Amino acid sequence: MLELYTTLIYQPFLNLLVGIYYLLQQIPALPYADMGIAVIIFTIALRIILLPLTFSSQRSEAERKEIEAKVKALKHEFRAHPIQARAEITKLFRAKPRIVISETITLTIQVIIALMLWRIFAKGLSGTDLHLLYDFMPDIPQPYNLKFLGVYDLTHPNLKLNIMQSLVIFALETLNLISSPFPVNRGEVIRLQFFLPVVSYIIFSQLPAGKKLFVITTLIFSFLFQLTRLLRRFFFNLFPQPEPIVDTPKVE
Repeated sequence: MLELYTTLIYQPFLNLLVGIYYLLQQIPALPYADMGIAVIIFTIALRIILLPLTFSSQRSEAERKEIEAKVKALKHEFRAHPIQARAEITKLFRAKPRIVISETITLTIQVIIALMLWRIFAKGLSGTDLHLLYDFMPDIPQPYNLKFLGVYDLTHPNLKLNIMQSLVIFALETLNLISSPFPVNRGEVIRLQFFLPVVSYIIFSQLPAGKKLFVITTLIFSFLFQLTRLLRRFFFNLFPQPEPIVDTPKVE
């Protein structure tokens, strides 16, 4: 199983990242190739590839909110009959298998990406996995430049990038709450805007800076994506499209 994961997932993405790094070396205007910049380009490319999953997740989010409201209503309706309440809730989830499947696929992909990135920055780029580079890959001088902007070592944790990550999470969750079509309660505001950034800071404090740079780029991409959708919705509300005129046939 591990060998299959390495061959089908880890190896192609490792080669993609190293290939981007090589292409950066070919740009005359750059004084030196920067693996951090390669990570940013790699992240954007991956996010574009996963855009269909992003759209699917947003549809699933709307369905999840709807199911949560129905579950709450069922618990209230059958509060005196907990066994019947559980049966009705189970029936509700069975009627919505798509959301369960979508959430499972999304979580699986996120775990795979997290494991891939951890291995790349923990040992892959330092030389341990360079034997996995394809034979057609160009010969790139080693060791690679693993310092982003000449300051941040991508293989070690970094306090500044950790703070930046929490700030971007705060900004993204604030935008999500503002743009949410569903009512937002005080508990969600505290959990998403304050609790989540703090917990993320603590949990991810020991991650390599390269992984953190990937996360920050992903969050900024999501922020800009969500902001674009919000501005688009605002524009269409400000300038609604005229309804098409339908000619009705005259009755003789």
